Amino acid sequence: MKKFCLCLSVAVFLLFLLQGVQAQTTTTKLNQIELTKQFIGNWKIDMAKDTVGYWDAIAFGTGFECYFKTVTKDKIISEGKQLFGYDSKIDKYLAANLFKGMDMEIWALWFTSNNKYVITHYSDIANPDKSSFKMDGEFTSPNAYSETYFMNGKAVMKYNYVRAK
Repeated sequence: MKKFCLCLSVAVFLLFLLQGVQAQTTTTKLNQIELTKQFIGNWKIDMAKDTVGYWDAIAFGTGFECYFKTVTKDKIISEGKQLFGYDSKIDKYLAANLFKGMDMEIWALWFTSNNKYVITHYSDIANPDKSSFKMDGEFTSPNAYSETYFMNGKAVMKYNYVRAK
């Protein structure tokens, strides 16, 4: 009987120990839908001297639709539309991006933490660090975020977005 009680005590101890270790290694899944709501609103980007970008995101279902334009000296030099939608099978957002006068592109976006995200071509979703083009973004406050653009693994530009009033 003593052996049985000792074995049972050891088994219960190991069970609690394993559950404690397991709880420490389990990662919490990020809520991509809630995190992506940070984009909703009107944004302004100072791109270069006399050149400003505007990006407007309006909530639609579990995603958002966007209009963007680049303006130089009060003249629109580029514009387009985007539709972002959540794909629960891959737990990422897909975006159809259409610049006026250009071919459509398909992108993937997902948060890697509560304030950091990645955007890459849909075809490079499995290995974004090997993508020919990738963006790393970070919300620095509810009214500001930045995106660093990478081409072939090298940072080529960074834009800072501020919420427009």
